[in-house]
Amino acid sequence: MDVTFRDYDPADADWIVARHQAHYAEVEGFDDSFGALVAKVLARFEATRDPARERGWIAVDADGARRGSIFCMTRDDDTAQLRLFLLDPALRGHGVGQRMLDAFTIWARSRGYRRAVLWTHESHRAACALYARSGWTCRSSAPVTSFGRPLVEQHWDIVL
Repeated sequence: MDVTFRDYDPADADWIVARHQAHYAEVEGFDDSFGALVAKVLARFEATRDPARERGWIAVDADGARRGSIFCMTRDDDTAQLRLFLLDPALRGHGVGQRMLDAFTIWARSRGYRRAVLWTHESHRAACALYARSGWTCRSSAPVTSFGRPLVEQHWDIVL
C-alpha cells in the first residue's frame, strides 16, 4: 500500500473527529458522545502540546487523502499515551497499522519515554491483536457502559 505519514495539522481536526464518529457509530453503534470525546482530546492536544514530546501523524494515500491517524501524548514524564489510532478499514491487513504503531513506538522511545499506555475496548479485536503482536500487554479489563453501549474497557501498556 502506498501510504505515507505526515505530521498532524490543526486543519485535520474536523476530519479526525468526523471519521472516528462515523466509523465507531457504524461498526460499534457508538453514540455522539464518542465524537465529543475525540474533539476534547484534540482540543487538549492543541492547547497544551509539547512539540518535543507529543506528536500526531496522519496517514495519507498517494493522492494525499487522509486515511488514518495516531497520536503520542504525554501521560507523565516517563509515560506516553497512544491516542486516536484509526485506520481506514480498506487499508487494514496490509501492514499500514503496524507501520503506524511502529512510528509511534520508535518516536516515543526517542523522546525518553520509558513506557506507553493506551485505552481501548475488547470489541476492537484487530487493534488488540496488533497490540499483542507488538509486545503490548493488557493490564486490566472491566465491563462499562460508554458511548451509549455496554462495552469491555481495556488498558494496555508496553515498556519502551
